[in-house]
Amino acid sequence: MDALLTRVLEAQGGLDRWKSLSAVTARITYGGPFWEFKGHADFAGPEITEAHAQEEYIRQVQELTGRTVVYDRKADRVTVTAADGEILATLDNPRSSFDGFTPETPWSLGQIAYFRSYATWHYLLEPYLFTWAGAEVREIEPWTENEETWRVLGVTFPDSVDAHNKTQKYYFDDAYRLRRMDYQPDVNGRPPVAHYIRSEETFDGITVPTVRHIHSRNEDMTPDLSWIPITLEIGGVSFR
Repeated sequence: MDALLTRVLEAQGGLDRWKSLSAVTARITYGGPFWEFKGHADFAGPEITEAHAQEEYIRQVQELTGRTVVYDRKADRVTVTAADGEILATLDNPRSSFDGFTPETPWSLGQIAYFRSYATWHYLLEPYLFTWAGAEVREIEPWTENEETWRVLGVTFPDSVDAHNKTQKYYFDDAYRLRRMDYQPDVNGRPPVAHYIRSEETFDGITVPTVRHIHSRNEDMTPDLSWIPITLEIGGVSFR
């Protein structure tokens, strides 16, 4: 295993601890103008989330309405259900439904549910996911920002895992804490993104990013800090 990844995992509670987990639960509040821009302003707000730790499966219940979103990668299906059990949307093979989309393309209910589901599952399970079968990890050139030098992992995910795109970058500080991620979401026309960790907290011995700001990325790799399309605030985290 890559030496940097080994140290990152040690700082996150250790690989054996992650292998023993079945799920991560949290209360996540989503914000930013992105959700309204895509035609689903009600996807901002608090969700009670459970992410399975050994498979790509996530369930989110909207705190205010009881609406439930389930994404099951094994079944390749996302389902949106109202509090009374009415099925509001079902989308099979959701990834293929975005073919030809641009950042300006509005999304269906199933599509925005899929995007938020796979993205959130990743955020809760990284960097453990980097150890999964078929993942390719290597340390690449470091990055200096605000007078700090961060070490960087390039991670290529296997076809069995849905991610923003096949290969992404992850930046770590001297304490081996995640500070930034770079990717270009395939489902949204591949706009360059710089995703920052603004705050973190330790829950049951595992350090969890609790405030995430997702920015557009400039051609020189710097973030566009003039606006924040998506925010996440994460609390009440537990592991089982």
